[in-house]
Amino acid sequence: MATTTDDFFKSKVLGHPAGLFVLFFTEMWERFSYYGMRVLLVLFLTSAATGFNPGWAWDRKAALALFGSYASLVYITPIIGGWLADNKIGYKMAVVYGAVVMTLGHAFMAIETELFLYLGLLCLIIGNGLFKPNMTSIISHMYKNHPEKKDGAFTLFYMGVNAGAFLGILLCGTLGEKYGWSYGFGLAGIFMFLGMLQFYFAQPLFGHIGDKPKKEFAEGEVKNSEVLEEGENKLNYFTFFDKILMYVSGILGVLYVINDPLYEISKMKGAENPINLFPFEINGVSGQNIAILTALCAFLLLIVMRISRYSKVVRDRMIAVAVFAFFTVFFWASFEQAAGSMNIFARDYTDRILTGSSALSFKIVNTLIYIIPLAIISWVLIKLIIASYHKIKASNSILVASFIIIWGIVLWLLYREFLQDKTEIPASWFNILNSLYIIAFAPFFTKWWESKYNPSAAVKYGLGLILLGLGFGILAFGSKDIPPGAMTAAVSIIWLVIAYFLHTLGELCLSPVGLSYVSKLVPGRMIAMMFGVWYIAVAIGNKLAGKMGGMIDDITNEYSLSTFFLIFTLIPAGVGLLAMLLNPLLKKLMHGVR
Repeated sequence: MATTTDDFFKSKVLGHPAGLFVLFFTEMWERFSYYGMRVLLVLFLTSAATGFNPGWAWDRKAALALFGSYASLVYITPIIGGWLADNKIGYKMAVVYGAVVMTLGHAFMAIETELFLYLGLLCLIIGNGLFKPNMTSIISHMYKNHPEKKDGAFTLFYMGVNAGAFLGILLCGTLGEKYGWSYGFGLAGIFMFLGMLQFYFAQPLFGHIGDKPKKEFAEGEVKNSEVLEEGENKLNYFTFFDKILMYVSGILGVLYVINDPLYEISKMKGAENPINLFPFEINGVSGQNIAILTALCAFLLLIVMRISRYSKVVRDRMIAVAVFAFFTVFFWASFEQAAGSMNIFARDYTDRILTGSSALSFKIVNTLIYIIPLAIISWVLIKLIIASYHKIKASNSILVASFIIIWGIVLWLLYREFLQDKTEIPASWFNILNSLYIIAFAPFFTKWWESKYNPSAAVKYGLGLILLGLGFGILAFGSKDIPPGAMTAAVSIIWLVIAYFLHTLGELCLSPVGLSYVSKLVPGRMIAMMFGVWYIAVAIGNKLAGKMGGMIDDITNEYSLSTFFLIFTLIPAGVGLLAMLLNPLLKKLMHGVR
């Protein structure tokens, strides 16, 4: 007899099906590996090639160009991975294949050669595309008959996301910086592999959910089509010209993303003719810039043409989504400095060495930061084992083994730390502040959004961008005494602590509500395309983050590091004010949707 969605609620953990917590831990290990690698990449590439833990001494511009392209492609491939799962391989196997490919990617990066670095990043991009969109698809199907419990399910699921990010940054970052880059990259791969095994052996819990799709269609279904919204009287098929615009924007965009780091890396290595996929120039504008401008124009024209074919109300709402996507680009272009220029600032310009009572205080706080979240997650694991051990023994055994390893590493690191007279805070450590602040303040924001004081979408976006800009304003103020051209300094860590606090408040205002508004405002037929547009906006933001972050040396040499951070203060704050000024217009375009 086939498993139905109601069957999942027979074995509960914290009021939800045990299967949700299998997904919780699978996502946790994937985020562990993703953020663990992400926090190390730029630090590894730009660290000195000598010393006890040598890096590759890359130029910062080249390192950030590579990081920006990687982060950008990570948000593009889920569009393809989601389609493959929907039409070819099913959600469950997409998750398994994605996890296996990502495991290979981390293993390749641990080898620390240039060829394997590129192979590793390629595997991570492909694997993420298969993995990322399909975990949430499984949850949506699990709760198909229980929509009232879906919000709570996703809240718990995203706790797993933050737990994984927190642990990955803490453990991979500390091991990578203090003991060897390969240890950090390798640990990310180990837990990605264990997460895959844990999910694979737990598949009996999910019944037929996420299986390979069948070719036949139920009565009333239409292949490759979606239900029309009320008021629509025709299907909005892709025309031949639509497809040409889609291919032009897609191909040129991806070639630009690939070309940028190729050019910067070969230029850094002293090549007389750096690698360039666009070796031409028109009126002083480089071929690379012409290509990306052409791609953006084609993409915008495609969106305008698609939206213009709808009735007025639907068209207005989709214009509102496009405006929010525009704001999103600016947010991520600044926010993603966390893994790039802010990491460099933490390593090279911040006083991270503590002695005496300061060192002891940090050791105590750091111990609590390690132990308390890990104890809470371990408690959730025990609950899962009690509810499902006899059904998925192998899966739970793998989970237990994973946590034994985690606890062993944590206790070993803390023991080693207490043996030292002085403490050097890893540069990567500051990235955990984002996860800690989210866990601490997310309940407050949830209550705010549910209250009568819930602001409009445009105001939320404005607040998010202004808070982000204020965070960079704090860094600009903290670095004001660093002279132009300085490559090192020793400013207080308090500036980073405050900056991450403000950035996280900005993220809580903006990030969780974005996709929610897409689902509310877009008609059923266009939902897949507009989600794709949204992820492309995030991808553009991530690429801009690498591009703009790579200007840190040029701006610091000509002006100052404070000027560099001031740019990231003024742009997001200015765009945030624009969002608030557009609030009346956007509310009108949304036609009553809140």
